[in-house]
Amino acid sequence: MLVHGLFGFDEISVGSRTHAYFRGVPEALAQDGQVVHVARVAPLSSVADRAGQLARCVRSLEARRVNVVAHSMGGLDARYAIARLGLGRRIAGLLTVGTPHRGTPLADLSADLAARLGIARALAAGGVSLGALADLTTASMEGFNREVADERGVAYLSAVGFVRRKRRANPLLVPSHLWLLRRSGENDGVVPASSQRWGEVVAEVEADHWAQVGWSKNFDAAAFYLRLLRELRGMGC
Repeated sequence: MLVHGLFGFDEISVGSRTHAYFRGVPEALAQDGQVVHVARVAPLSSVADRAGQLARCVRSLEARRVNVVAHSMGGLDARYAIARLGLGRRIAGLLTVGTPHRGTPLADLSADLAARLGIARALAAGGVSLGALADLTTASMEGFNREVADERGVAYLSAVGFVRRKRRANPLLVPSHLWLLRRSGENDGVVPASSQRWGEVVAEVEADHWAQVGWSKNFDAAAFYLRLLRELRGMGC
């Protein structure tokens, strides 16, 4: 099961065209003989809310146990669902890609600005929650990691993305990449590399946060996910 991150979707229609969050990845995995499902969870909700939705997606499957490959915030949703919602019995392995396991300073900055400008309060009055943003701060993730323990019997793996050559990054991510570089060192334009490591690190690749799910001509995301699935299979998951 593939799980999207913050602001994510399983697929979205723009005009007459449909775009997948994981561009070209489900098709490549299916051609390799994998049974692929793509979860849909709320794009801006809290980790706890998204984890509940993910748990329902997994429990709806006929397979006794599944592997979850989750991008960005989706990895936190999966960790919560495994540890707090009893999903450990259904998940053999969790492989996270570009996940902010220790938060990201970008969330710290965004949450602070939203609070000071009254944006969060205004959106809440309109029924729009920014719970996800608050959950991704470095302070929130310190508490999360104390309270959400890894489950025995589940393999935890991670893949780390980073940008070293600006010309290979999406231009929209270059300013945040440079800002994070000064504050936290190597990063993918959204999440510090040091925050992405959890469990056994099975891959480190030069791919910005969006390239990791196929939104770049400079990175072969389909081949990357095929490699990740082989790592899971090699561990018996």
